[in-house]
Amino acid sequence: MTRSERITIAVLWVFASFVFVLLYGPAVLVATLSFFDMDRGQIAWGSFSLAHYASLLENKSILAALGNTLMVAFTSVAIATILALGLAYYMRTGERRGRAYVEFIIFLPFVLPAIITGISLLVAFREVGVDRGLTTIAIGHIVVVIAIIYRMVMVRLEALETSQLEASADLGATQFQTFRLVVVPQLASAMVTGALLAFTISFDETLVTFFLAGSDPTLPLRLWAMMRVGFSPEINALVTIVLLGTMVLATLGALSLRRGIAKERA
Repeated sequence: MTRSERITIAVLWVFASFVFVLLYGPAVLVATLSFFDMDRGQIAWGSFSLAHYASLLENKSILAALGNTLMVAFTSVAIATILALGLAYYMRTGERRGRAYVEFIIFLPFVLPAIITGISLLVAFREVGVDRGLTTIAIGHIVVVIAIIYRMVMVRLEALETSQLEASADLGATQFQTFRLVVVPQLASAMVTGALLAFTISFDETLVTFFLAGSDPTLPLRLWAMMRVGFSPEINALVTIVLLGTMVLATLGALSLRRGIAKERA
């Protein structure tokens, strides 16, 4: 290795370290502040405790917002997964007319600016006389995240050999049995990965939720409202818990995707 190559690698390491500190430094600081108190703008290192986590358990408004967020995320992801799976399988089996138009409708809300999607859904709900609430938020999230799951499932379906479906039919299986026993097991990794990605997007969605929310706010809206008056110490504990949960979901998604790739190679 020449001297210029060593200098280049060293510069790249310095730059990469700077990027990592810039990205993850605030998260580490928040996690640290969840265990310590602040004294005159400095961290009181002798004040280590779980008091902020205990205060979080007593903050009913934050817990209610968190519960709303989880309920909306689980509901929207579950319904979006079922819809995406059915649409992808229907479009993949046989020559379906209008596939390009259907996919255009699915992907358009995801690629549009969130403010446009939110306003469009708000106007649509007003025209049909539907009051804003958790139901409208869930519908809005379904419209946004279905594109991710649909794409993941469709990619896996296109890699599925048609001969397996034909063999299942030759053995006397009905179309539903073929779908349940042959197709779904091979789509499991794609569905899990897509559902995890969709869950993280739904959990963090703010703009679409802002236009569709009623009297029951989600966690992002609750935190957004707190920015005007400042965050209480237990928010650091909440953010730390959310960060850990996100890391777990990301790890599960990576393992599921890796397992799916290994099956394809096998």
